Amino acid sequence: MPNPPALPRANRHAIVASTIGNAFEWYDFIVFGFLSVVIARQFFPSSDPTVSMLMTTATFGSAFLMRPIGGILLGIYADRAGRKAALSLVIALMTLSSAMMAFTPGYATIGIAAPIIVVLARLLQGLSAGGEFGSATSMLIEYAPAHRRGFYGSWQNFGQFVAAVSAALMGALVTRGLSAGALDAWGWRIPFLFGLLIGPVGFYIRTRLHEPPAVEAGENARGPGAASVFGKRASTLAIVWREHRGALWIAFGLVVASSVAQYVLNVYLPAYSVRQLGLPVSAPFTVLVATGTLRMILTPFFGLLSDRIGRKPVMGASMTLYVLTIYPLFVWLVAGPSLPRLLSVELVFAVLMAAALGPASTALAELFPAQVRATGLSISYNVATTLFGGFSPFLVTWLIDATGNKMMPAYFVTAAMLVGLVALRPMPDLARRSVAARITASDGAVSR
Repeated sequence: MPNPPALPRANRHAIVASTIGNAFEWYDFIVFGFLSVVIARQFFPSSDPTVSMLMTTATFGSAFLMRPIGGILLGIYADRAGRKAALSLVIALMTLSSAMMAFTPGYATIGIAAPIIVVLARLLQGLSAGGEFGSATSMLIEYAPAHRRGFYGSWQNFGQFVAAVSAALMGALVTRGLSAGALDAWGWRIPFLFGLLIGPVGFYIRTRLHEPPAVEAGENARGPGAASVFGKRASTLAIVWREHRGALWIAFGLVVASSVAQYVLNVYLPAYSVRQLGLPVSAPFTVLVATGTLRMILTPFFGLLSDRIGRKPVMGASMTLYVLTIYPLFVWLVAGPSLPRLLSVELVFAVLMAAALGPASTALAELFPAQVRATGLSISYNVATTLFGGFSPFLVTWLIDATGNKMMPAYFVTAAMLVGLVALRPMPDLARRSVAARITASDGAVSR
């Protein structure tokens, strides 16, 4: 595995700012999914546990309805006002939504107002998260040297895995350290309160950022013929749709694969393990800490590997192995549910997910030019995640209940990976072109 390169100070600052804010964004999303069984009892009580769980997973998915809107508005804002302004606004909105979630009384205290406030908090959370991926990824890619874009972009998903590990640790802490009564009464709020502490830190760091060189050059360009691509009043959406429609479809298909895998195999895992496999409520959090840590460690290395051999070989191998392994692994798990089997299965998926996602952010960013990058990324990422990521836990819960088949997660992820492989085929691989150009140049030839 290649060694990570040393980073200039300004570039390290950009990576830290993007990663800490990104981790905070996704921490709250993941915590809600992890604690969905408890939240269902607090805000959506019902005599039928399945109905209560469906209402909770639908609320989890409701945040994704706002993500395309947030992606469009905040993506355009990032392309016009700059990455720093958008990233600072995003984390401020997320802090507000986290406070609403942490301090809202339960249904037993304020009645129907409780689920209404929770849904509103999730919608605001979705709006802010809609602008996170496009703005943060653009920031990372635009700070990166051309031959290190895969490595820089991998820190986008590194931040998501930091969030997953932190959320799993908090989930393990409250489920193991508190009684069932204490967990239901107030313990479930602790992870949200912890996340709320991160918001001001992330906001402070992001407001001290400098814009990437490409953005500053665009803002300062004033001479005749200067291509000032930021701050323009032209219709950004029209440009993206007219000139980059193919890139939107490729990005959409790739995000379908990655988002379904993440939300089914990570976020939905605690509910699936407890309700379908009969494991203790604390068991999946132990698994998620171990596998999340592994993904977190491997993701930058796979991003760096994609700088050496290309994005498509790394991502294609991962998605192909998903298709070949997920069904037999789930058959083995369902046949004899246990913590060691669950851990073994999820460790395999952790390696494959790190390989798929390490180069993914960069591959998506390279589909769009700088002047519309945040908008193009935000639209494709958030529409795909809304349709096929956020509602995956709801759909899998419904499919298992309707069919009685516990293999539904495997079928769902397999279908998503096939979509990803179809999208990967026409994707241009700028990293492989860059490698070929450097090899040609080193041989003394002229490369273009």
